[in-house]
Amino acid sequence: MAEELYTTLAKEASAEFEEKRSLFIGYAKPTRTEEEALAFVTKIKQKHKDATHNVFGYSMKHGILARYSDDGEPQGTAGMPVLDVIRKSGVDDATVVVTRYFGGILLGAGGLVRAYAAAAKMALDAAEIVTYESYTEISLTCSYADHQKLAAELPRFGAILDDTVYADNVTLKFAVKDEVAESILARICEMSGGKLAPTILGHRFDYQA
Repeated sequence: MAEELYTTLAKEASAEFEEKRSLFIGYAKPTRTEEEALAFVTKIKQKHKDATHNVFGYSMKHGILARYSDDGEPQGTAGMPVLDVIRKSGVDDATVVVTRYFGGILLGAGGLVRAYAAAAKMALDAAEIVTYESYTEISLTCSYADHQKLAAELPRFGAILDDTVYADNVTLKFAVKDEVAESILARICEMSGGKLAPTILGHRFDYQA
């Protein structure tokens, strides 16, 4: 499987700031489907029922599915700036909602664009932009002696250890980046004299902090 990269958000998060007495609260969350995105928007709207505006933007499936709402702000001054920030960040499968409590001072079109974009950027930063890579998942059953050797080898290949089951033998489940999968399989064969037979379980996107 060819190596792939997938950039999204690590978690749900929020950030806020005040601009000319208006409070802007940005919320960001990784969302894999439009249903998840709309549910997140609804949750924030319910949380801030008394807000002047709850603006949102989301982008999924490499930008093929994207939508935004100005929620009553002048056209093009709120939702589109939020969506632009998402796109320019390179993030996929993400939703941002920016809540505004009006403070009595008009910001003007340019001021609104800057404020909503800033809130969206702060929310994305708080949610931590991460790049996932394609990993190969591997399962392996070995003796306790071989397990000790493997415990020393796996970190050298950047392996993520998913599970270890201790019984008569030891069963390991781990994942490595696709680009080193063949190398680690060859190393296991070499160190065991061909005795061990790893099984490739599949592939997934993952990252290491």
